[in-house]
Amino acid sequence: MANKSHFNAGHIAMNTLKKNGVAHSSHIETKAPVKTYHGLFTQDAVEFLRKMPDASVQLILIDPPYNIDLAHWDTFENYLDWAKQWLDEIYRVLSDIGNCVIFGGFQYQDLKKGDLLEIMHYTRHHTDLRFTNLVIWYYKNGMSAHRFFANRHEEAIWLSKTKNYFFDLDSVRVPFDEKTKKLYKRDRRLNPESVEKGKNPTNVWEIGRLNGNSVERVGHPTQKPLELIRRFVKGLSYPGSLVLDFFAGSGTTGRVCIEESRNSILVDNDPKMLEYFKQHTKNMNGSLFSAEHCIEINPELPRFLNLVSKDCEVKI
Repeated sequence: MANKSHFNAGHIAMNTLKKNGVAHSSHIETKAPVKTYHGLFTQDAVEFLRKMPDASVQLILIDPPYNIDLAHWDTFENYLDWAKQWLDEIYRVLSDIGNCVIFGGFQYQDLKKGDLLEIMHYTRHHTDLRFTNLVIWYYKNGMSAHRFFANRHEEAIWLSKTKNYFFDLDSVRVPFDEKTKKLYKRDRRLNPESVEKGKNPTNVWEIGRLNGNSVERVGHPTQKPLELIRRFVKGLSYPGSLVLDFFAGSGTTGRVCIEESRNSILVDNDPKMLEYFKQHTKNMNGSLFSAEHCIEINPELPRFLNLVSKDCEVKI
């Protein structure tokens, strides 16, 4: 029996392209970089964004402050007025096939707090960004609650500049175990090649939070797990492309970009970001590196971007 996906026009079109050996319009061919570049900037996010050239970034990946008074960087009188300033810049700096991921939450109960619902509403009604996906990060450990159901997830919205956004599903598929593979390969409705590649991870990702003594910890209070960031970096950017995190916090995005042969720009107005990132570099396993990398602290931006573009070979 056919399922709903068999009547999905987009799904049918993608399968037709694959059957005829034709690449989707968002497809790009890249050459793995020999060297990647990583710029760390201790600056205000909005001021930095205004200096970035148009269409210069493939992926923006940010975990902005939630305005819950965790520290001096997490307190805003009017959160949305502040957020509008960087939301208005995102569309401009993204490439035509670019993506943006914004972490957040829906659990806040007044406008002063940083609410992802407010951000979603603003991007839909006041920017040209396209909503592509809502990803639920599910974890089993968290705070208890007595006046509401205890929260065990956070959200991330995936936005794109155009309908031709880059997406590499194969790089983030979840492998089937051998028993499941054999079972699925008996089903004639399923493509054996796709079964061999693994399954779509869906938009609900079960990835554990970092506990207090995790070896990944570098000292930042809201540090995200490496594998959570890695899935976005691998799926929504390509080797040699530029990833921007202008709320860099712990610097996890930069570490993942080094390990996955992407270039990166990390921006944070808290100088502690440099200390956190230094700890990340100590924790990294050298065998994971697929390209030589260069780290620069507060470099001259045009020169840095020139280095990145010179070494990035892309064919669209």
